[in-house]
Amino acid sequence: MTAPYRRKTALAARLARVAVPPLLVFVPAATLLAYGLWGETGLIVTALALPLALAILLVWRAPQLPGGPRDRVTGLVLRDGFEAVLDATRVECARTGLQSACFVIDYDDFAGFAARHGQSAADAAMARGADRLLGALRSGDTVARIGDGRFTICLRPVRQMDLELGIQLAGRLQTALEDALPLGGVTIYLTASVGFCLSHRAPEGDGRAWADAARAALAEARGSSPSGIRAFTPDIARRRAARSDLLGDATAALDNGQFRAWFQPQLSTDTGHVSGFEALARWTHPVQGVIPPDRFLPALAEAGLLERLTEVMLFQALSALRAWDAAGAAIPRVSINLSQTDLNNPRLTDRLVWDIDRFGLTPDRLGIEVLETVLSDGPDNTVARNLTRLGEAGFHIDIDDYGTGHASIAMVRRFPVRRIKIDRCFVTRADRDPEQQRLVSALLTMAERLELETLAEGVETVGEHALLAQLGCQHVQGYGIARPMPADQTLSWLEAHDSNLARITRIGRQTG
Repeated sequence: MTAPYRRKTALAARLARVAVPPLLVFVPAATLLAYGLWGETGLIVTALALPLALAILLVWRAPQLPGGPRDRVTGLVLRDGFEAVLDATRVECARTGLQSACFVIDYDDFAGFAARHGQSAADAAMARGADRLLGALRSGDTVARIGDGRFTICLRPVRQMDLELGIQLAGRLQTALEDALPLGGVTIYLTASVGFCLSHRAPEGDGRAWADAARAALAEARGSSPSGIRAFTPDIARRRAARSDLLGDATAALDNGQFRAWFQPQLSTDTGHVSGFEALARWTHPVQGVIPPDRFLPALAEAGLLERLTEVMLFQALSALRAWDAAGAAIPRVSINLSQTDLNNPRLTDRLVWDIDRFGLTPDRLGIEVLETVLSDGPDNTVARNLTRLGEAGFHIDIDDYGTGHASIAMVRRFPVRRIKIDRCFVTRADRDPEQQRLVSALLTMAERLELETLAEGVETVGEHALLAQLGCQHVQGYGIARPMPADQTLSWLEAHDSNLARITRIGRQTG
């Protein structure tokens, strides 16, 4: 039996359960009446005619499935046929004043599910999902498959379809897909995200524009959390357009030098001298001005350009280190941030060693900052291999934002970590909040027992700086010391800092 025939049969069975039982109540009465009026001839004719009439009614009430090619796994219509349905539905809504909605539903991490369980399991999930969606909808609603793990639905026009009804239906469809999936003797649970667009809120244009709006809502749903639901709004359209423009600008900015490394100093709490600089990416847009990292990093990640950004930051950081050496500034190290994408590159260590050699420097002069979440999420073999090789090569590895990613002590000890950077959320108001002091003290005690250096981020006041030094934190960094600055301002800042440090030292000796 072919997949399309299985789908039609299943749909017909569901319709039969709804449409036929009420009509069967009248069959005995009709046959008795026919027998009383016309005898055996009437009985025979009625017995034959009634089933035929019911069959015709059932066919008439069944959804009019669009034509065109169908998916071999689910039997559902594909993208082109579905867009034709959307076009026809928009025309009908405009003509009659009725309302409809377009839904796009995605299994979360379907690619990962297929990789873990195989293509046959993925096909089974899609076939079962198609059946469940058809069972949750009415006759006349259209379901299509438009990709791996993705379905889309166009509702038959009705008199009333508002936001609340749309959310309720989205929840029902989501629940249908998230029911337990028996697979090879085990039970699998998948989550699904839903985006939808009501017909009267769809952008101007054809069915494709309507579907694009629903897909934009889906992207918002998936970006919030697994198993999310979002309805299309004009704000989503504006954010999407802004991201699209930013994406194009960011790609060009990497090539024309708009991305620059700014440097924030790190101080030793023991001596007060600069123990290093952290290189931070800054983008000065010709129209929008300085764009913060939380806006441009997602755009670069979407474009697959994070490694290119790392290359730019690495070159500028090492260039600055050479300039400081040439000026006689004693800067032990400069640090750069590596993303998960960088750490997934099997040739990462070789590339960094080559760059260090090219600048005539040694690996210990370059610090590698890795987010704690990289460790807490359980690094894969490539990430683990890179971290191990970087440590063996002599690079200084810091765990950034420590205390926020829930990395276990065993995971930290597994890799050649030299220093942990205590997140600013623990540092803020630590000089005035006893609870904050206890948290910082616990982190410092743990690091001391593990023989790890410590650096506190986000130090903004003299009180915080003094407390951290008193508690034994070895390095500090934050606006209370200096804001990030362009490379050409670092030497003048260093000169001023050394001058102030010498003056404070002389005053201390005289009063002692």
